Amino acid sequence: MVPLNESEHDEREAEAREGWLTRRLEELKRLPLMPGVHLGEEIERLTSRLKTLRHEKRRHDAWLTVQIAREKDRPRTRDYIALLIEGFEELKGDRLRADDPAIVGGLGWFGGQAVVVIGHQKGRTFDEQQVHNFGMARPEGYRKAQRLFRLAERHKLPIFTFVDTPGAYPGIAAEEGGQARAIAETMRNMARLSVPVIATVIGEGGSGGALALALADRVLMQENATYSVISPEGCAAILWRDAEFAPEAAEALRPTASQLLALNVIERVVKEPRGGAQNNPVHAANELRQALRETLAELVAIDPAARRAQRRERFRKLGAFSEGSVAGAVINALPSLSPRPQRDF
Repeated sequence: MVPLNESEHDEREAEAREGWLTRRLEELKRLPLMPGVHLGEEIERLTSRLKTLRHEKRRHDAWLTVQIAREKDRPRTRDYIALLIEGFEELKGDRLRADDPAIVGGLGWFGGQAVVVIGHQKGRTFDEQQVHNFGMARPEGYRKAQRLFRLAERHKLPIFTFVDTPGAYPGIAAEEGGQARAIAETMRNMARLSVPVIATVIGEGGSGGALALALADRVLMQENATYSVISPEGCAAILWRDAEFAPEAAEALRPTASQLLALNVIERVVKEPRGGAQNNPVHAANELRQALRETLAELVAIDPAARRAQRRERFRKLGAFSEGSVAGAVINALPSLSPRPQRDF
């Protein structure tokens, strides 16, 4: 028998406690009402304990997924290109200023179909990460993506994008170079494409830097990837002035694939090997290949004009809103954000 590590032991223990509480509650609720016997208080106490346990489990699961998504050994865009795309020919530069190594893109073959591939590239070793700026693209990178979009549109080639970035580069030079405009124009160009576009979040999907390559017909997510408007640490620092509350922020942001699928933000969750894609990149690539093949076949069957209209409608209807107070709607939707959560130290 293989011994359990500490994380698996804690998980099994939490599942056992949850199972016992659930069974006990069911037993109490089945008991007939008897004079002088008051079960309401005990039922309320057990319900409260079960709710707390499930809250802790959700927080643990969300934060664990964030950590797996950031795992330095996870397959990157170049790894998936090597495993999925035949005859890949990389194209560099934005034809205006420079090349950005944080964005990789080019032409290749997928299952006999010529495609354009574009994605964030983080690198794995520290030296590689410095070269690729940890996957945080500058304006040049987004302009390079736009150039490849135009190439795909001209030759009627499907587009695959791979999202893996903590966010767009926030440096002064990037802002001076028109970072916000570059992201906005990239999104506008994606919205206007008539060719099939499939985005896959393969690691971190952070903020506008991720959305710039994800305004697609279909958005897929690997099982242990994340996709959110801000990092958990950044959210915690803003709301509670303390990045130590990142696990609580991760739960509130709902950044995991299963949560986003339930919210209709993505269309499909791509399974990974147990523990993450880094444990078996070939198996993870095979799962992704199947998902891309099926999704591409679905999109090719749709008329280009209808496909573009559906893409625009898809993003216009995302999210939920209330006719009442905006602030009230946000507070009601995210009750765990206020007040400052209590933690044991």
